[in-house]
Amino acid sequence: MSKQSVTVGLSTYEKIKHDIIFGILEPGAKLKLEHLKTRYEASVSTLRETLNRLTSEGFVSAAEQRGFFVPPVSPEDLTEIANLRVLLECHALKESVENGDTEWEANLVAAHHKLNVMEKRMLAGDDSEKETWKRFDWEFHLALIQACNSQNLLSLHSTLYDKYLRYQMLVLTYRGEEAVQEHRDMFDAALARDGDEAATVLKRHILRGLEHTLAAMRAEEAS
Repeated sequence: MSKQSVTVGLSTYEKIKHDIIFGILEPGAKLKLEHLKTRYEASVSTLRETLNRLTSEGFVSAAEQRGFFVPPVSPEDLTEIANLRVLLECHALKESVENGDTEWEANLVAAHHKLNVMEKRMLAGDDSEKETWKRFDWEFHLALIQACNSQNLLSLHSTLYDKYLRYQMLVLTYRGEEAVQEHRDMFDAALARDGDEAATVLKRHILRGLEHTLAAMRAEEAS
C-alpha cells in the first residue's frame, strides 16, 4: 500500500470518528457509502475499511444486509462506559504515580496548566472553544496515567474516553468549579505521589460527571 493511500485512509478514519464523537453524525444515523464518499472525498473501498475498523472499536454498528449505522445512545451504555473508565483509569493512575519520572511530572504540569487556563475561560462564560477544552481535558487525563507502563491499558483507556466523550458532546454542559477543583486535587495528589488519593478523586470525578450527563440526557428527553 502506498504512503499516500495510508495517509488518506487515516485521515478518513479520523474525520468519521471525530464526527461520530462530536455528534455531527447523529446516533442511529445510517452511514450510506455514496453519501460518505462525497462528504469525505474517499473511495468506497477506503470507506468500507474505515467503517469496519470503527465497528471493531464500537463507534459504528454493522447490521447484516442493512449496512452501517452510528450506534444509538442509552443511559445503560453510558453507565457501563463510566464504570469501565473507573476500573481502568484508576488502576492506570496508581501505576503511573508510582512509576512516573521527572519528565512525567513536567508533562503533567504543562497539561494541567493548559486545562486550567481553558477552564477559567469557561467559568467566565466563554464557551466558544468547547472542542479545545475537551482536547485539553483529554491531554490532562492522559498525562496523569502516561507512566503506567502499559500500552494495552493506554489504548483501551483511549477508546473508553472517546466513547464517554461522545455522550458529553451530545448533551454538553459544564460542571464548573466542582470539576475544576477535582482536576486540581488529582493534580496535587499525583505530584505528591499519593496514588490512592489521586485515584479516589478520579473515581469521584468520573462518577459525578456520569450523574451530570445522565441528568442532562433526562432533561433533554423531557423537553
